[in-house]
Amino acid sequence: MDVFSEFGLWGLGISAFLAATILPLSSELVLTTLMLSGESAISLLLIASTGNVAGSMVNYLLGRWGADLILQRWFHLSSQQVNKAEYQFKRYGKWSLLFAWLPIIGDPLTFVAGMLKINFFLFVVLVTIGKAGRYWLIIQTVLASQS
Repeated sequence: MDVFSEFGLWGLGISAFLAATILPLSSELVLTTLMLSGESAISLLLIASTGNVAGSMVNYLLGRWGADLILQRWFHLSSQQVNKAEYQFKRYGKWSLLFAWLPIIGDPLTFVAGMLKINFFLFVVLVTIGKAGRYWLIIQTVLASQS
């Protein structure tokens, strides 16, 4: 593995991690670029998924232990707005975590799951299925476009 390749893989892991936080970032371009440069699809899938799930775990932990500080002091959300978010999560249930990869709603889903103290193991399993599935589809699309 050359230096560029190693840097690219680290970059993918970091971008995937940050993309799962509240920061408005995306890891798909990094993943696609590395795919087109000939990196192993399996390695890219594992690195991107691991980084993205780790970022979601941070959201979960922030929701579990820091929700009051973050929502009320930093984002100035009212109790009514927080209750609405909790209601929406409960309405669709823990299975909505399969969609934690979606832009805009995914990060809040993982945060609210922490607030509601959803079982952490189940959280990790559902989020991993959704996020790894999304990266797998992206990789398959890139591979198909190369045929």
